[in-house]
Amino acid sequence: MIATTLSRYFFRRYVSTAGWFFLGVCGIIFLADFSETSRRLSGLDGYSVPAALLFTAMRTPLIFQQTIPTLTLFVGMTALIALNRRHELVVTRAAGISVWQFMTPFAVGALLIGIFAVMVVNPLAAWGQRESLSMETSWREASGRAPKSEFLPWIRQISGGQDTIIGAKNYREEGAELIDVVIFQFDENGRVTLRQDAAKAKLEDGYWMLTDVEEIRPGEIPSRIESTRLDTNLRQEYLQESLSQPETVAFYDLLRKIEVSRSFGLSTKALETQFHSLLSLPVLLVAMTLIAATVSLKFSRFAQSRSVILGGIVSGFVLYVVTVLVKAFGSSGAVPPFVAVWVPVIVATALGATILLHQEDG
Repeated sequence: MIATTLSRYFFRRYVSTAGWFFLGVCGIIFLADFSETSRRLSGLDGYSVPAALLFTAMRTPLIFQQTIPTLTLFVGMTALIALNRRHELVVTRAAGISVWQFMTPFAVGALLIGIFAVMVVNPLAAWGQRESLSMETSWREASGRAPKSEFLPWIRQISGGQDTIIGAKNYREEGAELIDVVIFQFDENGRVTLRQDAAKAKLEDGYWMLTDVEEIRPGEIPSRIESTRLDTNLRQEYLQESLSQPETVAFYDLLRKIEVSRSFGLSTKALETQFHSLLSLPVLLVAMTLIAATVSLKFSRFAQSRSVILGGIVSGFVLYVVTVLVKAFGSSGAVPPFVAVWVPVIVATALGATILLHQEDG
């Protein structure tokens, strides 16, 4: 009975601390991103303060999602240090309750935060990222400025025996319309036979419609034509899948996206890595909580200096950096996605548990 009541109390303290942390960080993210949005986009037609507030609100979940692992570390350390300073953990130990018993509410809290992040925050972040990109594109188009994108599409097609590579600075309509296009056509020996620079390329039934085109052939003077066609066997569904960015796909849709991409013969490494990353997030948060415990509990019992707390922060930060780095390897295909995501999480969890065992049970 005592353990159950105490567990509920610790759980409430942890959730309360997490709530205040997350609310404060969301506020900071919102203010910082609103300031950056105003600096970048205030000169565009269609921009207004209410629209910028909505734009920032849609971007906030994606940025917040990236901070959750580090925040969980700080939440665990703050909650445990607060309990230590009020001697509540000392009384708990005196009552014969082991570290594994009173750490269970904190681990459960971290696990629930991870599930909430995957089931609620991630879909909201994916939707907000898609809508904010669409809003920014419409503002730039209304101002007569070329839309900007960090993701530059490159597409290879072989149609009618013609090998062609198509690149663009941006795209609309889920890839059906490319903007600021460059096209290279190759012969059977891999030599470039024609380069075409077009303002736009619109995917129609069986061809690309190019507008405002400059054609350059080896050894010839460049020529400019108003429009021309480029035969293709690509379908819009294929482009939708090939141009999908993992961060704009909600957790619920990832498995379907992976299956559809495989049916088109596309690489699914980035999508698989994103799926396993989200699936492992609750376990990663538990690992962060165990790391927080390894430094916070020792601090109270042995009067350790601030360097111990700093060590815990550095350890958590290094773990987060390693997971992001290995995730990049998984997305590129250098490491299998499952291995890239789960190995650091499992190692961190085992390491935190081992250190606690050494500290508490000898």
